[in-house]
Amino acid sequence: MKFICLAYEDENKFDTMSRHDWQVLRNETLTYIDELRKNGRLISAEPLRSAKTAVMVRIRDGKRSITDGPFAETKEQLGGFFLIEASDLDEAIHIASKWPSARIGSIEVRPIETGLNEDKRYS
Repeated sequence: MKFICLAYEDENKFDTMSRHDWQVLRNETLTYIDELRKNGRLISAEPLRSAKTAVMVRIRDGKRSITDGPFAETKEQLGGFFLIEASDLDEAIHIASKWPSARIGSIEVRPIETGLNEDKRYS
């Protein structure tokens, strides 16, 4: 079963982190990525650029609306994702809980649908 794990981070925490602390966290993350790849659990993992570089697009009544920058009134923004293969939600949570930045942010774990439902979007 596939799960998307969304890493939410407070950019200010990373901006104020010392270079040494960043290198320790970065190396720990890269080591964990290698471990997940070796045991066949990691499908993909990518960091995202700052939420300040994001653009939100909406279409309402046929009109396009574009908003720049961070959108949520929260300290944590989506900082990256990793797509994993796990036997069930419990295993996915276990994998996500070992992601190094979970100690200073949060990881949302969500199952991937196998296709777009015919009856309605969410069941």
